[in-house]
Amino acid sequence: MGDAGLQRLGDGPERTARELVAALGLDAPLAPGARPRVVADMVATVDGRAAVQGRSVALGAPADRALLRELRTAADAILVGSGTLAAERYAHLLDDEQRARRVAAGRPPHPLVATLSRELALPAGVPLFAEAGVPIVVFTVAPDAPAPVVGADLEVVRLAPGTPLLPAALAALGARGVRGVLCEGGPTLLRRLVADGGLDDLLLTVSPLLAAGDAPAILDGAPLEDPARLALRDVHRAGDHLFLHYGLPR
Repeated sequence: MGDAGLQRLGDGPERTARELVAALGLDAPLAPGARPRVVADMVATVDGRAAVQGRSVALGAPADRALLRELRTAADAILVGSGTLAAERYAHLLDDEQRARRVAAGRPPHPLVATLSRELALPAGVPLFAEAGVPIVVFTVAPDAPAPVVGADLEVVRLAPGTPLLPAALAALGARGVRGVLCEGGPTLLRRLVADGGLDDLLLTVSPLLAAGDAPAILDGAPLEDPARLALRDVHRAGDHLFLHYGLPR
């Protein structure tokens, strides 16, 4: 969509997706030893479904897609589950203008794409894996499973069996200098992130649809022992879509 505006509800001027993302401060320096700041971007129908016919793309709108791409431009790393990579057929995460902005700011042209796979079972047929120059790191506890041969710059980080993958992955990203991480789900990964206390901000787009069915919500899995309490930071709208920004305690 380009950089269309989102109207803040209640007060304040219309703001662009780029302005909203800049206010998150994903490039802020971290304290020594701190894990990266993690922002999740999710979309759901009014009745809480995170997908229609198995994919989230049908729920979005131009403003939602612009916000996602600006988040990708600003983040040092993108965290996404291997199942979501496959279901959404990931490809071409940034356009030429966004890559150029990253380079002009002294950053790599593409954020690091991080995923988790205990058995190192990757959806190597997904277009993203064929894109030369795209850095992808997969964290696994499989000691011997061979890594697939792909066109992207794939790195496999093998952790000791029994290591909790998600906390270890965030710690490893922080050790590499990653400041801001964009989590794109899916619902199982996001539930684990919340349960581990690894989420700082949730950006939720509410799509004006009622879908029913048995598609997952934005979190999928066993009930959280202690439901995470959110603080509403901001509300915007673009047409009939609502954009909710929640913060979590850190």
